[in-house]
Amino acid sequence: MVGMEYGLLAEVKRGGRVESRHSGCAVVVDTEGNVVWSLGDAERFLFPRSTVKAFLALELVASGAADRLGLGNDALALACASHGGEEIHTRLAASMLERVGHTETVLECGAHWPSYEPAARAWAAQGHSVACCLQNTCSGKHAGMVCLACDQGIDPAGYTDPDHEIQRRVTSVLEQVTAAPHRKENRGIDGCSLPTYAIPFRSLALGLARFGTGTGLEPFLAQASSRLRRAVAEHPFMVAGTDRYDTAIMERFGERAFVKMGAEGIMVAALPEEGLGIVVKAEDGAARAAEVFLTALLKRFGKHSLCRTEADELFLEDWMHRTYVNWRGIEVGSIYAVRP
Repeated sequence: MVGMEYGLLAEVKRGGRVESRHSGCAVVVDTEGNVVWSLGDAERFLFPRSTVKAFLALELVASGAADRLGLGNDALALACASHGGEEIHTRLAASMLERVGHTETVLECGAHWPSYEPAARAWAAQGHSVACCLQNTCSGKHAGMVCLACDQGIDPAGYTDPDHEIQRRVTSVLEQVTAAPHRKENRGIDGCSLPTYAIPFRSLALGLARFGTGTGLEPFLAQASSRLRRAVAEHPFMVAGTDRYDTAIMERFGERAFVKMGAEGIMVAALPEEGLGIVVKAEDGAARAAEVFLTALLKRFGKHSLCRTEADELFLEDWMHRTYVNWRGIEVGSIYAVRP
């Protein structure tokens, strides 16, 4: 399978027959950048999107801004988050901005209704007809950048512009962590208006391996990585929310696994005890396929750190094979990972 552009990640069955198939690319890399395992081309480029939010938050910690502003680990976890817009998330994002004398009007991520449907219904029930920026899934990341700018005496206005000082700083960190150039020619615009840079699968996985261990990073970045891993392990709910994959995996395994979703069917993980970084991308952008296949890779390559008990194994097996029910609660099918 190595050398192919992509391969099979998952199948969906209904009535005992395969109804859909999801193909994609995946890679497992060690801290030296060696490809331990791959499905498809490890040098193929992808836009990491939200999977690098923790990397973007490193400067907030490494600069000392987080400590000077008194940001707790819950706020640091939110800075790494793609949350569902639940009230606990929006309140915390607002409090981060309040620490530097700003409100949601400073955010440049745009507004959308909470992706967690009960939160959207609750917002509407309160009489609101439009969403606010705090409900944007990326508001924590943006609040973190505003905090960094204000701590450093930099005007946050225009902080999403690639030429803004804050973007230059966080992009420099991205380059150090992934060992990949982040230049205009490989730049796109993310859904939240921040720049996103296309890099090889292997480079993103290397960044995850480094983030998980600190190996290959300057000491200040290694320390910041450790702080952020601890923060998301302590507050996994802030990273995603109710019924979300990222939250469920990190609630179970704590600092033994860092997991993050990205748009268009990307899932990544760091396994600190194994010194590995993992990237999965579903070709059709289906998150459901990336989740079950990433779980299969976690089970295989996290055999020693994650599968310590039979209950751990059963937990991962359950996430590798998800059952679908219809509106009446009747089981109608399932999606399952093609075992790597």
